Amino acid sequence: MCIRDSDKAVHAQWIADDVLPWATDVDLDKPMGPEQLMPLYGSDIWNRMTPAERTQCNREVSAWTLSQFLHGEQGALLAAAQLVDSVHDLDSKLYGATQVVDEARHVDVYNRYLHQKIGFAYPVNPHLKTLLDMILKDSRWDMKFLGMQIMVEGLALAAFGMIRANTPEPLLRDLTAYVMGDEARHVAYGVLSLRDYYRDQPEAMRREREDFVYEAARLMRDRFLFQEVWEKVGLPVQQCMDIALHNQGQVMFRQLLFAKIVPAIKKMDLLSDRQRVRFADLGILQFEHAADPFAELEREEAARRAANTAAAAQARA
Repeated sequence: MCIRDSDKAVHAQWIADDVLPWATDVDLDKPMGPEQLMPLYGSDIWNRMTPAERTQCNREVSAWTLSQFLHGEQGALLAAAQLVDSVHDLDSKLYGATQVVDEARHVDVYNRYLHQKIGFAYPVNPHLKTLLDMILKDSRWDMKFLGMQIMVEGLALAAFGMIRANTPEPLLRDLTAYVMGDEARHVAYGVLSLRDYYRDQPEAMRREREDFVYEAARLMRDRFLFQEVWEKVGLPVQQCMDIALHNQGQVMFRQLLFAKIVPAIKKMDLLSDRQRVRFADLGILQFEHAADPFAELEREEAARRAANTAAAAQARA
């Protein structure tokens, strides 16, 4: 990691109160995304709901989703701080320090949105907590990169992209766009740091990393079944989880979460024939031929920097 990348990360910092329209009124009666992406959409349970019950369900699903983003960012903050200590060269430590600042800012904006605009938050989902614990308790620097920079941040980046493209709520859309700019830089950092690392490592080490990646992918897939929501609103929990598991909009959403992950894993030589079989079972193997994640992230980051610069110039005018 060269010094200009840490400088670039410093220049990309943003201040939430300066760039986000916090005075925006958020109408909680309006869904934050298309109805077709609701996990119960089209089911008998959904069809029997009154408009008021659907509104409550929309609100709870939105709060749950944003709460998991908050908890993911909290985990990323701790992991980034650990990375500063665990990487060996100064340039990487400098870059890692900028990521600590990024993650702290993300924790702040999601916490503010949840408590100031929605009014409540959900606790961390058990599947996400399991993965975060795996990452934070492992002292090896490459496992922190692999777990946080590639798996958690890569999946979050894809989820943020879907929210930004689909939500009509302006504050959430702007907040997501700024967070995405940071996350794209973090994932690119992870891909660049690991893309050649495993090539010359022993087979046993690569297999251990493949097992970790598979377990992380399974946990991330299973976390999006909204168990805590169904418990809170008093719906049949297992039935609703089964509906969410097979809902076509949710199936598409969960698969697209891996659109950046699988080609990155392939680039790191962690997509053996054994791993391909397991990824096929998860329904995500088709993404192995997706666009080069590093080149794509570089283009996305450059576009976001240009857009942010233009917006700042317009605000000063």
